[in-house]
Amino acid sequence: MEEIFPLVLSNVGFAPEGVALLENINLRIDRGERTVILGDNGAGKSLLMRLMHGMIQPTSGSIEWAGSRERPAAQSLVFQHPVMLRRSALANVAYGLALAGVPRSERMDRANAALSWVGLEHLAARPARMLSGGERQRVALARAWALEPRLLFLDEPTASLDPAATREVERIVSAIHKAGTSIVMNTHNLGQARRLAEEIIFLHRGRIAERTSADLFFRQPQSAAAESFLKGELP
Repeated sequence: MEEIFPLVLSNVGFAPEGVALLENINLRIDRGERTVILGDNGAGKSLLMRLMHGMIQPTSGSIEWAGSRERPAAQSLVFQHPVMLRRSALANVAYGLALAGVPRSERMDRANAALSWVGLEHLAARPARMLSGGERQRVALARAWALEPRLLFLDEPTASLDPAATREVERIVSAIHKAGTSIVMNTHNLGQARRLAEEIIFLHRGRIAERTSADLFFRQPQSAAAESFLKGELP
């Protein structure tokens, strides 16, 4: 099995055209963690996640997976608004497996198993674009889970969902973590962060203002910016 941990960011910055959006990011993500990134709008949460995933490259610093700068295959990213192909839910999951080079003989079994995992086996033949927002997000989770990632990135996975769909996505995320996959997600939902996070990374103006256990963060934030954020007072 491919070893990808620890994921280490060393003095990472992102400053397109000289505008610093992230600065001096030093992070280590280890196996088994369930990490939630919090911060105000524009703090750099989604940008940091895309850098960690390898979708974009930093303009300074380095990102290493188990000591290597090569981006590993054993990690996935699920977006707030996942792209659905004009195919069935099952075919959307199978297509992700095809892109990953999974043999054709294995794809349908793994795709069906992943849809069953998220409770959508009864909608396998339904066109994915006709599903509800919550169902599409569950298809996206199935598509990611089918790849058997060691680390799963989640970018605001429930931002546009109703409470019932949000609870179902949270249930699936918790089940994925329990099965052994590390989780890094960002959210604006403080209640969700309380329910899911083991540790919090708090970003403020493109820098890490605080990293601590979820319990300590919500009980006794260590930075003035985090305290203001929790009170809803951060501009």
